Amino acid sequence: MLIFLPAFQPPAISASNLLRHVLSPFRSYLSFYRSEHLTRTGSGEDRAMSCLGASHNRAFQLQQNPLTGKSEWIVIEEDDAHAEEEAPAASSSLLASTSYIDMLNDCRRNRAFRLAIQKTVTAPCHVLDIGAGTGLLSMMVARAMMESGGGREAKVSACESYLPMGKLMRRVLRANGMETKVKLFHKRSDELQVGVDLDSRASMLVSEILDSELLGEGLIPTLQHAHDMLLTTNAKTVPYRATIYGQLVESAFLWKLHDLHSNEVRASDGIRLSPACSEKIIHVKPQQYAMHIDSLCSEIRLLSEPFKIFEFDFWKRPDSYGESETWLKPIEDGTVHAVVTWWVLQLDGEGSIFYSTAPNWIDTFKFEGVDYWCDHWKQCIWFIPGEGLPIFKDTNIPFKAVHNATNISYFLRGDKDTAINSFSSADRRLFLSPERLGIYGEKDIRSAFLTAVKNTLQRLKVSPLCVVADDSILLTILAASLSKTSKVISSVHGFQGKGYAYLQAISGANGFSMDRIQVLSKRVSTLPLDDSQRKIDMFMAEPFYYGKEGLLPWQNLLFWKDRTILDPILSKDAVILPSKGILKVCGMHLPDLWRSRCCLEEIEGFDHSIANEILGACGNLPCSLRGTCLPYFVWQCGEIKELSDVFSIMDFNFSEPLHECHGKIRIMFSKPGICHGLVLWIDWVLDEENSIVISTGPVNRYWKQGVNLLSKPVGVDVGTSMEIQASFDASNGELTLDSLFPL
Repeated sequence: MLIFLPAFQPPAISASNLLRHVLSPFRSYLSFYRSEHLTRTGSGEDRAMSCLGASHNRAFQLQQNPLTGKSEWIVIEEDDAHAEEEAPAASSSLLASTSYIDMLNDCRRNRAFRLAIQKTVTAPCHVLDIGAGTGLLSMMVARAMMESGGGREAKVSACESYLPMGKLMRRVLRANGMETKVKLFHKRSDELQVGVDLDSRASMLVSEILDSELLGEGLIPTLQHAHDMLLTTNAKTVPYRATIYGQLVESAFLWKLHDLHSNEVRASDGIRLSPACSEKIIHVKPQQYAMHIDSLCSEIRLLSEPFKIFEFDFWKRPDSYGESETWLKPIEDGTVHAVVTWWVLQLDGEGSIFYSTAPNWIDTFKFEGVDYWCDHWKQCIWFIPGEGLPIFKDTNIPFKAVHNATNISYFLRGDKDTAINSFSSADRRLFLSPERLGIYGEKDIRSAFLTAVKNTLQRLKVSPLCVVADDSILLTILAASLSKTSKVISSVHGFQGKGYAYLQAISGANGFSMDRIQVLSKRVSTLPLDDSQRKIDMFMAEPFYYGKEGLLPWQNLLFWKDRTILDPILSKDAVILPSKGILKVCGMHLPDLWRSRCCLEEIEGFDHSIANEILGACGNLPCSLRGTCLPYFVWQCGEIKELSDVFSIMDFNFSEPLHECHGKIRIMFSKPGICHGLVLWIDWVLDEENSIVISTGPVNRYWKQGVNLLSKPVGVDVGTSMEIQASFDASNGELTLDSLFPL
């Protein structure tokens, strides 16, 4: 899921470049634009658009049913105060799955900004808050100015372009008696005009338009416009400066996430998704990927000391392009598989207040001497191509970094042409997420799919018709290469035309010709249902939908809907793969994740309790409210521990048409501890004999799981039980979960 960070300010850059970031499956934010921009958000299924009317703002949010693929626009008006109080539900559905709540629970971040604002605001002035979120920083500024004497010069102008968040901000301001102290604009900062919106240029800027990479939310173009059009000369800023650091690492797991070619050579199964002749046709995009690297601490070898890469000053206009070159001295022999990067914020001009996203092995910025986990900012990973770069202790190697307005690229060989090409938007190669490449390179997973497809094809008649209902290039290749007479219809429409070119490029290496493959530009459910269409002998899906890997596990059942629509043209003995999905559950200790989504109370003296329902708080919820089930890579959720065995709640039988499903189970805890929530996933049963199963649980780090946090943590002992009921709604793909500890 692409997650909406709190102080988002849509950058003033081209729509194509923006889409590149928004669609990146590892980006931890959502993006919302005005009428000139239309882009995906959230789960990859929603779109949002705002427009400025003559007298008020209006936003449009496009939501898509994960089972039917049908979409509808939700219109969000800038209601008056009473309407906002009475009907927060519309905004709640849009904001509950974002990381706002996590950011607001980050006490390190909140404290650092408060101290820096108190230190920087020494007299009444005009302050501009860009990407204001709930208005926390604006209220900190207003309070600091009141403490410094107030006066007519004291002005706080805040802009928040996403209308649902702007509406929430108004409610938070009113709850804290700040509605007259902060002037809110439902605009992007590059839409503000001095003399029209602002009475004068601002002499101070506060903003937090930062993502895990630092630049991805448009920090540079936003600062450029602000310094050019909205700020006075020598304006003060909070933060004052950001510095990016990096470290060379060796990690077999990180290598598996990007080097598909080498991993499938080791698999030795004869299937070539990345053949030697087309080695660069499929791989991860050359960009940074956000990840909680501390979760890999025991699997990483540090090959260099930390080194500084770039420094960005908020108090002056930044450049759109920059380069940094240095020589690094390795501290160990090894193979560099990745560059781990993080940033450090200096919030005040004197350099006494800092915030860092450094991994926990960097002790300098630990909070009160202990490890600290939050989800809204992570470290970043830059993969070194291929099998990595061998290096030797004390033998210097050249390192180069290049940034444009929104990205940073890294190179261990100073090749300027490569650096420039990494920013090209005209690249037509097939890019997959690191996790998907990891799945396709994993020997056991490949073997499971290969065995299931091979066994089925051997039982089918000559020249079977095989339909691949999702974006699985693996199943398409298997169906075509394991039978010399099969006819394959493949959707792969998520790749937007690149699917056919890719299959054509690798067909020779896999021993099939394209005359046996029909690639659709639409979903397979658009196939004709009359006698003109051959009966389908094999209907397949992994399931995998390109760009939608962030969905909850049960939101990947679109293929079941397609199978239901195509029921009239399924042959009598048609094989459905997978044949079944089993919803699994495990009670877990998740203290870090639970704290990050706990109900808000006072944040640095400002009441935020009114935002809990809208922002999807889970911990300490009133009994009348239900927490939101959210997708996470559980292995990256800080401190984790399984407290129960794994139990099956209910089955999804794909051999039957789509229907509602219900299940009830009593799980028993096998370890003592504090239970914070339930982790859910689906095990895919590939064959009718139930002998080939692919699990997507936490032990398999390539998939996200669904997490349902308890309102109150519960202490459990060995033998403690919990009753769980689950219901799957076949009309909208929603799963309802109820859990109860016996009294």
